[in-house]
Amino acid sequence: MLKVVGLALAIALAGTVAYAEDDDDDAKIPAAEVEKIEAALTALGCSGFEELEKEVNGVYEVDDAKCKMGTVDIKFDKDYSVLVISRH
Repeated sequence: MLKVVGLALAIALAGTVAYAEDDDDDAKIPAAEVEKIEAALTALGCSGFEELEKEVNGVYEVDDAKCKMGTVDIKFDKDYSVLVISRH
């Protein structure tokens, strides 16, 4: 039983380290891409956001965008077209 718990803990920690490394990659979005996202946000009536991430599949995720409709999360595809807007 103790071996199973230890193995589960080791797997959980390894997953956490790998996830943290992925977050570091998300922070390095080139300025040209950020400018295109900001232009797309402006076209939607938004002005600013809390966080921007680029997922492995090329989807951009904007968290807490400040828009006329309220604070929303928005996902854009690789061509900067809206995939999803979710309101909190």
